[in-house]
Amino acid sequence: MNTIAALAGRILLSLLFIISGMGKLFDVSGTQVALAGVGLTPDLALPVGLFELIGGLALMFGVATRIFAVLLAGFTLLTILFFHHNLLDHTQVVEALKNLAIAGGLLALFAHRQVAWSYDGLRNRRDRESAARDAEMRAARAEGRAEALSEMPVAETPATRVETITDVDGHPTGTVAVARRKWWQV
Repeated sequence: MNTIAALAGRILLSLLFIISGMGKLFDVSGTQVALAGVGLTPDLALPVGLFELIGGLALMFGVATRIFAVLLAGFTLLTILFFHHNLLDHTQVVEALKNLAIAGGLLALFAHRQVAWSYDGLRNRRDRESAARDAEMRAARAEGRAEALSEMPVAETPATRVETITDVDGHPTGTVAVARRKWWQV
């Protein structure tokens, strides 16, 4: 149930930004007038619309969810600063509180580690499975090397002599090459 609620919340938050971004992109001139009305450059209309659309889609599909949640929360708080800062107007207060709630939801999404049914979740599962396979392969290689070393015949050379290794009961378990000492190394 928790997973379904997290998915639904993520989609509902993303729809706000997707629809708002599309509205800005379809009415760039209206967005430019709104930006100029608060003292911002009208050239921000297209980047703002694209940012909202891309950020909303990223939230919806769970791509870089935590990064976009923080960025969109900051963006939403900036809209309070530029557009809804007149606290004497009841409509502006309601809009500011709505944006505070949206930013709070986005920050909760940032803090919520459960990203099931998202691209981020798939990537995390794939990374964990890959790490487990790598650990198994390293263990198998180490075991194979240990086996190969224990089965290698040890040859005596002028510099080494072969000694038999025995267990506690005196049964031979293997051989090892030991360096021969010279008469002056006694």
